[in-house]
Amino acid sequence: MRRPAQLAAATPAGRERYVDLLRALAIIVVVLGHWAVAAVSEDAAGRPSARSALPDLPWAYPLTWAAQVMPVFFVVGGYANAASLTARRARGGDATGWLLGRSARLLRPTTALLLALVGGALVARLAGVADPLIRTVAWFATIPLWFLAAYLLVVPLTPVMWALHRRFGLVVPLVLAGLVAAGDLGRALGPAELAIPNYLFGWLAVHQLGLAWFDTRSEDREAATGKQAVRRGRRLPVSRRAGWTTLLAGLAATLLLTAGPYPVSMLNVPGERLDNAAPPSLALLTLTTAQLGLILLLRDRAERWLRRPRPWQLVIAVNAVVLTVFLWHLTAAILLVGALDALRLLPTAPVGSAAWLAWRLPWVLMLAVVLTGLVAVFGRIEARSGRQRGRTAAHRSERGRLRPTVRSLLTAAGFVAVVYGLVANSAAPKEAPEPLGVPVPALVAYLAGAGALRLLRRGWGSPVTPAGESGRDAGAAPRR
Repeated sequence: MRRPAQLAAATPAGRERYVDLLRALAIIVVVLGHWAVAAVSEDAAGRPSARSALPDLPWAYPLTWAAQVMPVFFVVGGYANAASLTARRARGGDATGWLLGRSARLLRPTTALLLALVGGALVARLAGVADPLIRTVAWFATIPLWFLAAYLLVVPLTPVMWALHRRFGLVVPLVLAGLVAAGDLGRALGPAELAIPNYLFGWLAVHQLGLAWFDTRSEDREAATGKQAVRRGRRLPVSRRAGWTTLLAGLAATLLLTAGPYPVSMLNVPGERLDNAAPPSLALLTLTTAQLGLILLLRDRAERWLRRPRPWQLVIAVNAVVLTVFLWHLTAAILLVGALDALRLLPTAPVGSAAWLAWRLPWVLMLAVVLTGLVAVFGRIEARSGRQRGRTAAHRSERGRLRPTVRSLLTAAGFVAVVYGLVANSAAPKEAPEPLGVPVPALVAYLAGAGALRLLRRGWGSPVTPAGESGRDAGAAPRR
């Protein structure tokens, strides 16, 4: 296993280190935000329960503009996906092989979480815990999966969206933003279900900005070497002037929208007329515009800082387990609440009181300790997923082969099953009598999809190649 110092020393000179920093910071902000707004109390039966404190803290709503960083994650996800897809094709690989490789890093840590929760549910049931309570705990622990489901919906579309970007440039996110606005109008005039397509259109629009950012940086490097002229139609403006313009215009548009029909909070507030983030609203997209402007303004300074060995090694270390941190941070809260309740030390001060505010710092510090332990145990799964190498093409050829079209369709079906499983789990009532914690149909769908993708990665999906060609030459994906 290579250490962060070794990985840092092997970093290619052209790598956009800022993207890795933004990914790490986005997840850290999400984790700290969830922990900070947690309000713990006791229900009528004397059992601990938790909820968001935001409904009782209206003064904090403007702060959510900084705390809502999921758009940042999708922007850097778009950049990283475009970079890896382009590199894969430059080596002779195909989009399906790239997608299978991408699924390994995303699904292995997720599968570990779900199986651990199912195992814990079985133990709890044997101990006599009621099924609704088991489901409530599992529901809370799997809240992060709604975001992962949205991301897994976007990732398989990257090859198509990259082609659209190369053809139409920044027109694509503008059209998607228009579709989001139409969805908002639909839920304002009719049922909320009319905005469900915004889950796809909204996050695709944000992801598309990452594709444009990568294309712009690539063109800048090629233009500097005289290999290619800059194409204006696809460029994301990255100058300081453009950064300030984007930041101020995004803030002005967000202020205008939130002064009108949209809530001020960019995080879910129970009881609000609509949720800006689930599904994404036009107000969230204008906030994304402002955040993008700030990202561009800070880039040069951050890149210089990341050229130092220690900061870059720290970023590498965090990114090696960043998904594990995100997936397990609410499980850490469950474990800490249970431990403090057993010791009769659980703080239940009213939200917004001096005691509640004073408890925020020790609360977050204790949660960080618990999460560190969980990452030490489960983070190896994610770190190992990013380093595994594939078997040789000759070894894979001993297994069954599939034609490229069939292989692509099976890969798409695997992703559909995985997304369905995650969405079905998030949509199921949090107090349903689920003995496994996770609804059985959702669990079966997820495991079937993840299992199919794993088999395809292991070589069962190796494409048929003409005689005399190796799998590598024909674009076969190495196993990850």
